[in-house]
Amino acid sequence: MHRSRVYAVLIDTPESEAAKAADFWSAALGVTARPFPPAPEFTTLHQALPGLVMAVQAVDDAPRIHLDIETDDVEAETARLTALGAEQVSQWQECRVLRAPGGHLMCVLPVETDPETFKAQANVWS
Repeated sequence: MHRSRVYAVLIDTPESEAAKAADFWSAALGVTARPFPPAPEFTTLHQALPGLVMAVQAVDDAPRIHLDIETDDVEAETARLTALGAEQVSQWQECRVLRAPGGHLMCVLPVETDPETFKAQANVWS
């Protein structure tokens, strides 16, 4: 048994455009853009999606939007999603990058939220 939930919506933006994208999205959504010092490629869009993290991520790739799914068992959640038809395309630190049928990317990562929120909001899988 393991648990997982959608943790974040990321707006992947080419690195050269990331600052402008963060300014645009913060103004468009009426929220504050905040740099995330531990990981400078991320700029959070504070309170854009209550209950979820929303951020602009500077990437060396094409613009897109992807989901982050947090879990208490990265291996089990990756196996569950690949059994549903996703394909693992890479690994970044502890995160697994998957491509869903239809081509959309998602990341599976260890739990980031506080334990009480995760326990209350996560789906339980057997």
